[in-house]
This record gives sequence, C-alpha cells and structure tokens, in this order.
Amino acid sequence: MTTRIAVFGAGSWGTAFAMVLADAGAEVTLWARRPELAQAINTTGTNPEYFPGFALPTGITATADPARAAAGARFAVLAVPSQTLRANLGAWASVIAEETVLVSLMKGVELGTTLLMSEVVAEVTGAGPGRIAVVSGPNLAGEIVHRQPAACVVACRDADVARELQHACHTGYYRPYTNTDVVGCEVGGAVKNVIGLAVGIADGLGLGDNTKASLITRGLAETTRLGLAMGADPLTFAGLAGMGDLVATSCSPLSRNTAFGVSLGRGLTVAQTVAATARTAEGVTSCRSVRDLARRHRVDMPITEMVVDIVHEGKPPRLAVKELMSRSAKPERR
Repeated sequence: MTTRIAVFGAGSWGTAFAMVLADAGAEVTLWARRPELAQAINTTGTNPEYFPGFALPTGITATADPARAAAGARFAVLAVPSQTLRANLGAWASVIAEETVLVSLMKGVELGTTLLMSEVVAEVTGAGPGRIAVVSGPNLAGEIVHRQPAACVVACRDADVARELQHACHTGYYRPYTNTDVVGCEVGGAVKNVIGLAVGIADGLGLGDNTKASLITRGLAETTRLGLAMGADPLTFAGLAGMGDLVATSCSPLSRNTAFGVSLGRGLTVAQTVAATARTAEGVTSCRSVRDLARRHRVDMPITEMVVDIVHEGKPPRLAVKELMSRSAKPERR
C-alpha cells in the first residue's frame, strides 16, 4: 500500500524532501502558502520559484489547502521557517489526524521560549514523543534535487516509528539512518547554523583554513556541551546530525548561513545582506535563541556569543574575532 505523506512548506528543502519521498514510492501532497505557487507546481511539474526548469517526480501534487494536504497522511512533514512554526502549526493542527506522525525538517530554537522544534510541536499539538520525529544531517537541497548521494538521520523516541520513516525516505541516492536521540539531533541542527555564520564571517575577513577549521572544531565542542547539558547522547555529535551537518553548512557555497556570514565579514550589515540576497539565513535569527538556551543551561558558548555580538549588537567582526582569541587558555576537552 502506498504511503500518503503531506509536506507543509514548498520552499527549497520542503520541495527537495518531497522529491525524495516521491522517489521512495510515497504519494506526496506539497502544501504551498500561496495558491498561485501550488497551481504553478501542478501545471508545470516544477517549482518555478526555487528549482525552475527542474522536473519533479509525478508522485507530487501541490495544494494551498492544509486540510487537503493532511488528508489520510501517515506523516506530516513540517518544512517552514522555525520562527513561524508555532503560528502555522496552530492553524494546521485541527486538520492533522491524531495518528499522523509529525516530522520536523526545521533547524532552529524558538525565540523567547528557547524551545526546540519538537518541543514546539508537542506544545501546540499535544502529540506524544512517539508521534514526533526529526530529520537532520548534511542535506543541502541544491544537491539533493540533482539526486547526488546524501545521508541523514531520522530520529524519534519510538524506534519503530523511526524505522518506518527511514523506509519512507530511503532511495538509491538518499540513505537515512535511525536514532532515538531527538534532542541531540535538534541541537546539532540548530547550532550548526550559528557556527556556519562564524565560518562565513572568517572567510569574509580573508582569514584562512586554519581559522575556519578551528571554528568548526570548537563549534562542535560548543554544540556538544549544550547537548550534554540537555540530556543528549554525545555520540550523536560525532555523526551526521552533528559533525556531518556542521561540515556541509560551514564548507559549502550552497549554505545560506555561510554565505550570509561572508557578507558580514566583508563589511555589509544584516539589512544590506538581506536586501542584496532577498533572503535571510536561519542562524541570523536563531543565534540569539541558541545563546539564550545556552545561558539557561549555564553552558559556555563563546563562538555563539561572538556571532550574536556581530549580527545583533553591531560589533565589528575583526574586533569580535580578536576578543574571541584573547580568551584565557584552557584544556581542549572543555
């Protein structure tokens, strides 16, 4: 029997993941916020705004009606900006069946509440941990739509549900692994955006690979410290949802966060960068909530603090880097 899956969000990652699901044999309904985009997807068989000219699998149809998207779905995949999840899910919750598994593709921490996306899903819908899953890992949408080999982690507290989701998105080019450490996968996905900004800033300043490698490595240390304080498995951060995602975000020209950081390092302001690209990056907003989450758990995250100072406090990047390098010396494993 064909699995019915709803994907809420017709942006780049929502569209790419819908393609993976359809290639794996699912019947996918892609929800788009604007009716004209849904109509264009159905008419042209492409997503003209994000992947123009790129044919989508025939197993994908689009709609602007959330009830139609959710009807009969075994999985409801959530692929909207993290800071909009609460409002969007509040509008969708009544049309999503109680047995539907809610799958988060989002990588962020909610501003104000410092909740992870799975925690927002639970709070808004009342779903238990066995109905909430996350997908994370080095998944740059621009490569996946070309069906280049990639791997990911599908995490759920219920291992059987994780395996079911694994089967639903397993293709010849997309290899999912299962995990029950939802918190670890989400922390890795949220913090890597912030570290990606830091690496981009260093690149924009003209700093070399030693600097960038140091930021990636110490950024992973920050991520792991925060994850451990929140009860995550430390091994998660050595895997696809930790190091894998961090490397892809920090090293790829396809990464929005790193590209945004490059502009900041070159002297542009946040507003100027947004105006030049017409898009923002998840880490620009989430860096503050990640910092607040770290402070709440009394975890030292100096790279994250540096990024917030540059992005939101207007500190010159060179001064921020100098202050970071002037911190007192300590053992590496701290």
